[in-house]
Amino acid sequence: MPTFLSGLPLHPLVVHAVVVLVPLAVIGAVLVAVWPAARRRWGWPVVVVTALAAISVPLATSTGEGLEHNLPRTPAIADHAELGDQLLVFVGPLLVAVLALVLVDHLRCRSTDRETAVARAEGPGSMAAPRIAERPARLATVVLAVLTVVLAAVSAVQVVRIGDSGARAAWGEIHYAPQPRPTGAVED
Repeated sequence: MPTFLSGLPLHPLVVHAVVVLVPLAVIGAVLVAVWPAARRRWGWPVVVVTALAAISVPLATSTGEGLEHNLPRTPAIADHAELGDQLLVFVGPLLVAVLALVLVDHLRCRSTDRETAVARAEGPGSMAAPRIAERPARLATVVLAVLTVVLAAVSAVQVVRIGDSGARAAWGEIHYAPQPRPTGAVED
């Protein structure tokens, strides 16, 4: 992947995809993990957003590595690069967990809907045998939901750490806090 486009470094541009998509994936993953109605309605779009977030991570690290080789080596840049290389380790498993959660829930609901239709077709006096797989499917859903929330939280923390280290690498220790106005100054 090229490092520069028309003389501008690509990394600050590409990294915005990570900055937007990973938090969106985190929020969506937590929602579908803790709210079954949201899972049924928004599960697949959250899987797509999480996949896009996972794809954006190697693009950002690739452009970052290219930029890193064109800048003087500093401890701040080394720290940022090391943290950036770790993000896919969290977002990749988040994608797998949210995909598995949505898939298991989809198959479980589809199976339950099919059983309800069969029971209605057999008449009001018949009893359909309960599915053996229902209990393991519910357990798998709970385990995957907990795993999804944990991976989402870790991914969110890692994105913040990477962003902070990147800002420190680019700007050093400059803090942009509002400066106090002199007494008697008139507001604009």
